[in-house]
Amino acid sequence: MNSNPITRALVLAGAGAAGNAWQIGLIAGLAEAGVDLTEAELIVGTSAGSTVAAQITGSKRPAELYAAILAEPPRSAGAVLPTDRGRGHLSGPNYMAWSDEIIETSADAADMRRRFGAAALAADTGQGSSRWRDMVASRLPGRDWPQRCILITAVDASTGEPVVFDRDSGVDLVDAVAASTSNGFGGAYAIGARRYLNGGYRRSSNADLAAGCGRIVILEPFSGASRQPHEWGMDLGTQVAELRASGSRVETVFPSAAAGDVFNANALDPATRPPAARGGYEQGLELAGDLSSFWLSSS
Repeated sequence: MNSNPITRALVLAGAGAAGNAWQIGLIAGLAEAGVDLTEAELIVGTSAGSTVAAQITGSKRPAELYAAILAEPPRSAGAVLPTDRGRGHLSGPNYMAWSDEIIETSADAADMRRRFGAAALAADTGQGSSRWRDMVASRLPGRDWPQRCILITAVDASTGEPVVFDRDSGVDLVDAVAASTSNGFGGAYAIGARRYLNGGYRRSSNADLAAGCGRIVILEPFSGASRQPHEWGMDLGTQVAELRASGSRVETVFPSAAAGDVFNANALDPATRPPAARGGYEQGLELAGDLSSFWLSSS
């Protein structure tokens, strides 16, 4: 990337159903007001953000994606995804308690990734990947990667090593997104003989992958919060400081109160999507004036 500098990068972090909807709403609101984040030459997608990355680089414009969220059938709070049935220990509040225990007993980030991998492999029945792939595929524009540079994060469940998929990885777009969002079905996602974990285990928002870009906008549904110890360097603040020290200009965007209090253990709940999307859209309209000079600048 350093030999061919990229002017603008968009980083899309994770946060379940709510995070996906808020980011789509925000991008749609900004576009409506004249700031088109989909024009970024590099897009980094993590977990729910990987779904957004694939969606906004497909044939549908942000306004269409936003409208589709608002048109989704109403769901009651606490609704359970079909893939969650029988896996209550790996979703919602129970997932938070389960994962907190792994984090607290880990020596460092690498140890944490290995422990999460071992736990996911132990819980894997071998039946979840195909169902999860079908669900992910239904949300995406297709299997093929777009022409622009998109990076989608995951972690190898067997080794704990970070993985970054792109169009040259030999993995189709659906599999890459399904791996990055594997928390959605509670197991380790299978691609061939390998198994993969959610991309958020690599390094929260994974904004460091935009290093070398001139201007970077980071959409972070969890507002930069990290459940890992600060000294592990997983948090967004550390990544932003690294990017700025290397010469990048960085803007971060967090959800406003209008999106609702959904970016917590309830983030996986599909019922959070319409309010999160509406809040993001209104926030995008409000932010456009401040963000336009940064995003549209020629420098």
